[in-house]
Amino acid sequence: MDKIKSSDFRVDSKIKLSKIPTLDTLNASEKELEERLEDTRVKLGKFQDKMYAHGKYAVLICLQGMDTAGKDSLIREVFKDFNMRGVVVHSFKTPTDLELKHDYLWRHYIALPARGKFGVFNRTHYENVLVTRVHPEYILGENIPGINSVEDVDAGFWFSRFEQIRHFEKHISENGTIIFKFFLHLSKEEQRNRLLRRIEKEEKNWKFSPGDLKERRLWDRYQECYEEAINETSFGHAPWYVIPADDKNAARVIVADIIFDELKEIKDIDEPELPPEIKANLDEYRKELSGD
Repeated sequence: MDKIKSSDFRVDSKIKLSKIPTLDTLNASEKELEERLEDTRVKLGKFQDKMYAHGKYAVLICLQGMDTAGKDSLIREVFKDFNMRGVVVHSFKTPTDLELKHDYLWRHYIALPARGKFGVFNRTHYENVLVTRVHPEYILGENIPGINSVEDVDAGFWFSRFEQIRHFEKHISENGTIIFKFFLHLSKEEQRNRLLRRIEKEEKNWKFSPGDLKERRLWDRYQECYEEAINETSFGHAPWYVIPADDKNAARVIVADIIFDELKEIKDIDEPELPPEIKANLDEYRKELSGD
């Protein structure tokens, strides 16, 4: 199996998505990939237990990608060995009436993981510079002062929104949230195959929506918006990783390995020690319990 290096997938300079491959099998069989994922996710689960006891950092995993990119199954498989109390998943759909009464980042702020926990955003605050950029008429539903028509949603508006997102991520990073942002880079051909499977396999029919085809027709525009969003917001404290997603098993292994390899470099996460006065009396406590 090929060695996985975070730097091979991290966005450290301007990228062109069309130049980045959507398939990487890691030169491994399906069984090898499954075994590697199982090993890494067990190590991640143990790390999360230590992080929970330490209580100083939170980890935010942001997943973005076109429809069928594999976000749901990745979450299911990568975090399978976590203690349930240690990971919280949020899937952000169309904003509710309550959410639209607040600024667009509000619902993401209140869903941030507490210190000691992992939070997974299945679709993220980036929907506000992706879907709304492809469909700027959606912005009118946010009822923003000074935005009265689609014509008001101009280049200056998007510049400000990118700036707000950068500030949001910098703020939470400086206050103890470790941020990973993964773009699951899917080919248009592989998406076609996956949508066809949703139609042809009865047990997958429930996943299919005609709206998927409507958005597919806007593929090129979405790729442009993803590319700009990634280039505008990938920084050391909140890096983007572009993950080849045509092979789901390999994509899961790459994501899991990146998370673990980066987290293990943080040297000040340790399980807390008992206070000296309690530690000095452990033998007495043991005797008391043994005598019950």
